[in-house]
Amino acid sequence: MTVRQFDVVVLGSGPGGEGASMKAVKSGRRVCTVEQSPFVGGACTHTATIPSKALRHAVQRLVDVQGDHPALRAELARTTTLKDMLRTASSVVARQVQLRSTFYERNRVDLVVGKARFLDAHTVEVSEPRGSHELLSAKAFVIATGSRPYRPASVDFSHPRVFDSDTILTLKEAPLAMIIYGAGVIGCEYASMFRMLGVKVDLVNTRDRLLSFLDDEISDALSYHLREQGVLIRHQEEMERVEAREDSVVLHLKSGKQLKADVFLWANGRTGNSAGLGLEALGIAVDSRGCIQVNDAYQTAVPHIYAVGDVVGAPSLASASYDQGRFAATHIVEGRLEHKLVKDIPTGIYTSPEISSLGRTERELTQAGVPYEVGHAFFKSLARAQITGRTVGMLKLLFHRETREILGLHCFGDNASEIIHIGQAIMAQDGPGNSIDYFVNTTFNYPTMAEAYRVAALNGLNRLF
Repeated sequence: MTVRQFDVVVLGSGPGGEGASMKAVKSGRRVCTVEQSPFVGGACTHTATIPSKALRHAVQRLVDVQGDHPALRAELARTTTLKDMLRTASSVVARQVQLRSTFYERNRVDLVVGKARFLDAHTVEVSEPRGSHELLSAKAFVIATGSRPYRPASVDFSHPRVFDSDTILTLKEAPLAMIIYGAGVIGCEYASMFRMLGVKVDLVNTRDRLLSFLDDEISDALSYHLREQGVLIRHQEEMERVEAREDSVVLHLKSGKQLKADVFLWANGRTGNSAGLGLEALGIAVDSRGCIQVNDAYQTAVPHIYAVGDVVGAPSLASASYDQGRFAATHIVEGRLEHKLVKDIPTGIYTSPEISSLGRTERELTQAGVPYEVGHAFFKSLARAQITGRTVGMLKLLFHRETREILGLHCFGDNASEIIHIGQAIMAQDGPGNSIDYFVNTTFNYPTMAEAYRVAALNGLNRLF
């Protein structure tokens, strides 16, 4: 069998794989990308980020129209189905695939469809859908195979009323009641989304607070607004078993409680797609959730084999994965570490309202003994928010009392994931360029949401003495 030779072979065409492929090919390397799906984009494009956020937007638009036209509320709810909104999401996926396919075509990256497995440290065998096999050899490899929802053996995911975060997008119509087990980012996003559709939601959290990695004030705000919308949050509960019946699903909890609903959504963790790659024979370590262990340069135990994106674990963000791919490819082609590429990546959580954060929290700064101060801007006081009616939320700035360096940015409210980038640009500056004074000494358009930075900066500086 003929072996095709490349400089770099990338396994996976999601954000991490795309970032690695484009950086390597634009640096003059001959690149081949292996994708087991017939279409590029990975889980991000097909089953996770893009379809879920497109669905959220469609749901939000329905809610907005219902709010603007109360007399049509019942008619809109009856005629606008979940299936219609999922169709809108599918059209976005198709456009994303078409766009991303042109990246590979235009840059002359070889695309091979099939499942790859390492035969040795420099060769992979690709099993193609029609049963044929192809051998690819390279000087360097980037594993960017992503992740999938973790599925415990005790839960029957073949039952039509039991879903995970991938299969929930195949739901034909909105149920009357839903149990979501797992209150991480995915669980909170779907709880918010389905509650906006009028679904009765029980959100079961195995921990004592929602999204504990967030600043406490933001986490508390999320809990408050989910409850205000009607989501019932149950903290510190653990599943004993799921009883899937013909007409319902009953969740039995270790505390003795029993919850009943029309459908059950498992949203408690993901598993790295590392099985079947032949990594064990190469001495590449994988943890219990299938995540590949890497160093700061994203190298595995075999130095010329890299791994990026969800398959290496946290932060498991599409944005981070893309930068990790570029970072690994930079190390391959230039031999240098650009850790700045993957430092201080903002978190975007698409609940309603949105959440975005960057940098350290109050809890972390207090534990580290850093003298910081806080500046707030509440959206209800901003003219632009009053005009649009999006008055729920706030921007919170954490800055050093002495140097005035921005240490953390935390935003809760409409378009938080966009607003955060203004502060990110200043926070990324070196030395005196990172200063809260920038927001006081800069003129912002009025009325805008960006003005929140000036308001929050003045609020914080007024606390200094």
